[in-house]
Amino acid sequence: MTSAAPPPCERPTLYFIGVSTRNSSIMRVFPRWAEVLGIDADIRGYDAQPRAERGVYRTIVEHLRDDPLARGALVTTHKIELLKASRDLIDELDPHAVTCGEISCLSMRDGRLIGHAKDPITSAASWRAFVPRGHWRDGAEVLCLGAGGSAVAISVAVSAFEDEGDRPRRMIFVNRGAERLEHLQAVHGTITSDIAFDYVQNEDPRRNDELMAALPPGSMVINATGMGKDHPGSPVTDEGVFPERGLVWELNYRGELAFLHQARRQAAARSLLVEDGWVYFLHGWTAVIAEVFDLTIDEATFAALDEAASDLRPS
Repeated sequence: MTSAAPPPCERPTLYFIGVSTRNSSIMRVFPRWAEVLGIDADIRGYDAQPRAERGVYRTIVEHLRDDPLARGALVTTHKIELLKASRDLIDELDPHAVTCGEISCLSMRDGRLIGHAKDPITSAASWRAFVPRGHWRDGAEVLCLGAGGSAVAISVAVSAFEDEGDRPRRMIFVNRGAERLEHLQAVHGTITSDIAFDYVQNEDPRRNDELMAALPPGSMVINATGMGKDHPGSPVTDEGVFPERGLVWELNYRGELAFLHQARRQAAARSLLVEDGWVYFLHGWTAVIAEVFDLTIDEATFAALDEAASDLRPS
């Protein structure tokens, strides 16, 4: 587990490019899934700090491209920066990667390195798994705290939902820095959507409390910041009040998960539906594994993979 080039693979290997990959459940889940799917391969982590130097990303991608036993990779946290740093090393991008300006998956096909953005697909599946159909007909909105790759993917996915009742009328994106907000706004400029997108540059949790308090009943609040997993804390304070009858989506499933605990403490009083990132984790990984190993994972197979991993889900 390293941000430098490891020794050459001894067996077919799937890589995980993240921040603290050793702590991810996938390191224990993948061997079980490999058995279910009939895959003869190992998994190995590549750790790099968020917004790492360009050379770190290029070293990782060059290894994936040049090692004949490297089958591909899942990318978290670094989806946008990795693509910017190594676009010239990647032979082809899928349409979602072009639209979103990010990659969450790298795969090899006939000696060519392909970049994929699977998150719009997996975000849609994860969203539909817990958001009631037609939920947005009464004017509820979305406040997404964080404007990185996950926020890009979720907004692109939701914009494509056909039923008007399955799309919020407004999505507000908050980020500490301007760069990711500008990237997100540029992506939104390339898609057709009737959703009103707003962008707020802010790093004060008390201001996020104010934005959350102004939401209509039934609105959704998403933690897409990485806080609670990659670094401690929450984007809102303990005094922040979630919207009545609201939806709360913590995209992480491991770590201290301060935001998730804040929501759960208010769940009964505010009639909240609170979702962690476990289903998002399952859809994200199974989509990448299917792509990298050229497999089809149908509903029955997904259910079998879910069952195989169930006892490894953090409590």
